[in-house]
Amino acid sequence: MRILKLVMLLLVASMGIAMAQQKKKTVLTAKISTPTVQCESCKNRIERYMSQEEGVEMVKVDYKKHITTVKYWDDRTNIENIKTGIANAGYDADNVTANEESYAKLPTCCKKPEDGGGMEKDKKKKH
Repeated sequence: MRILKLVMLLLVASMGIAMAQQKKKTVLTAKISTPTVQCESCKNRIERYMSQEEGVEMVKVDYKKHITTVKYWDDRTNIENIKTGIANAGYDADNVTANEESYAKLPTCCKKPEDGGGMEKDKKKKH
């Protein structure tokens, strides 16, 4: 009987220690500058791409303000992984430059004006 109490006490103590050592899971929000995002197509591409990333809870791209807001679980990913994910979709993200291969595959309207991309002012509203 005494051994059973000791085993139970050790079990409860070890569970308490394990729970105390477990990292607290938190959802963080980051606003990332995405200056090369130009249209609804860019917005949809990033949101679709990033929604598949591990730990990403929500992605909202504002292509008019060139800001991407991301909510993510800090125990599963970090801000650098998120910026790299956006860059892998073909867009600049803060200090991370777009992946060249992904950028080359973007439609013309989603490329930088200096690369022959962008949209005419009257088409911008329709896109």
